[in-house]
Amino acid sequence: MDGKSSSSELLAGILPDWPQWAVSLLLAMSAALAVTLAINHFTSNDERESPEEKKILHKSHKTHEALLAEFNSFRWSYLSVYLVIMLADWMQGTHMYTLYLSYNVNISALFLTGFLSGALFAPFLGSLVDKFGRKRSCIIYCVLEIIINWLEHYSHFGTLLLGRVLGGISTNLLFSAFESWMTTEHRRKGFPEEWLARTYSDCSIANGSTAVLAGVVAQVLEDLFGHIGPFQGAIALTFLAMILVLRWDENYGEEKEGSHAESSLYKQFVDGWKLVGSDSKIFRIGLIQALSEGGTYTFVFMWVPTLLGMDPPGGVPTGAVFSSLMMAITIGGVCFQPVEQFFGTRITSKAKAPEISAVFAYIMASMSMAVPALCLCCAPAGVCFEKVLASFLLIEFCVGLSSPIAGMLRSKYVPDAYQGAIMNIFRLPLNAVVVSGTYATDIFEPYQVFGVVSGLFFTAAVIQMSLAIGKTKEVKKD
Repeated sequence: MDGKSSSSELLAGILPDWPQWAVSLLLAMSAALAVTLAINHFTSNDERESPEEKKILHKSHKTHEALLAEFNSFRWSYLSVYLVIMLADWMQGTHMYTLYLSYNVNISALFLTGFLSGALFAPFLGSLVDKFGRKRSCIIYCVLEIIINWLEHYSHFGTLLLGRVLGGISTNLLFSAFESWMTTEHRRKGFPEEWLARTYSDCSIANGSTAVLAGVVAQVLEDLFGHIGPFQGAIALTFLAMILVLRWDENYGEEKEGSHAESSLYKQFVDGWKLVGSDSKIFRIGLIQALSEGGTYTFVFMWVPTLLGMDPPGGVPTGAVFSSLMMAITIGGVCFQPVEQFFGTRITSKAKAPEISAVFAYIMASMSMAVPALCLCCAPAGVCFEKVLASFLLIEFCVGLSSPIAGMLRSKYVPDAYQGAIMNIFRLPLNAVVVSGTYATDIFEPYQVFGVVSGLFFTAAVIQMSLAIGKTKEVKKD
């Protein structure tokens, strides 16, 4: 009996003081992630040679093994930076609200300033990325992030406001410079187009995984150094990422040698906007991104207060739920290639697989957000909790699934020469949707906001379907 008692006490000391439903959720998601990763590992096949790869091998006189080894080296040089950057970014995001709360400042004004800054600089920033180089832009991002995290050390509102303005700029760089560098470099090195899917899938998996890790690391740093600890850790990680970026080759918004020097910044800016206005496919890709990511950001603002308001047994350990949601993102990233392969072989052609996969992901996301919209409107909170929680896991799965699909579609429809410019133009309507969604959370009932989010994803699915049923045309890459 003493032995059993000691074991129980030891187990109780190891496990967090969380309600049973939260522990069960975390264990279930951990098991689901482990099973998904195992299945993907044993069923994936890098040995098959596609017709495109055979042409590349014939032209380059390389073996499949040599080309794959070269690709893996390139992929990991990018992913090593991406992992460090996203870990630093998540560490800030998980504790920024807490830090500002300790400073007793206007938190809403600071967050709103960041989104407005992103919207203001988005139309111009991409042209600078394409003109002056994607590698240089990634380095500038790292420098900005180090400055921003240093400014977070000061409780003066004006200093924090400056940090949010710079944060709007750096966020645009984060989601344009790195991806545009990777896509252009992938093609410059002559790798098969379809291998881009592997890198995008790995990025989605890395995003969810680093989010889970960031929550733990940030909490440890906060315990050791106070609320500013995670931001100090982010400075160190960002400096490491900058060192890693220095190993990269430079590429620009113009493919031809020296043409970036002849192309003025004004021309890059004007041509990018003209292309968005004249090519309906590119315009629709940008609109889909704005609707889907705007809906996702709005959901991020809503999930914590929604679950807290439902008052489940034992309360809501947000850390456990956050980790579970991030594991759902990771599972979605792992499932991307099998889902795309299924649609490309069973439902439609391989060329249309990304478009159909995106429609599937957005419809699922719309259905998932319809659940809290209906439950919170028409049913008691106690009855709805498990359904709402499941719907939150489903939408995060959809985020993990749709993120690499969206990357593939951008690489398919947006020419390399204007990747940076157009991706930042896309962020203008995105920030407008985010600001509107943030405002909506303050004036509407939660079920109404979730209904709007469901509508955003459904609209994205409809627009995506218009791309899926249209004719596929090869996009010029220069």
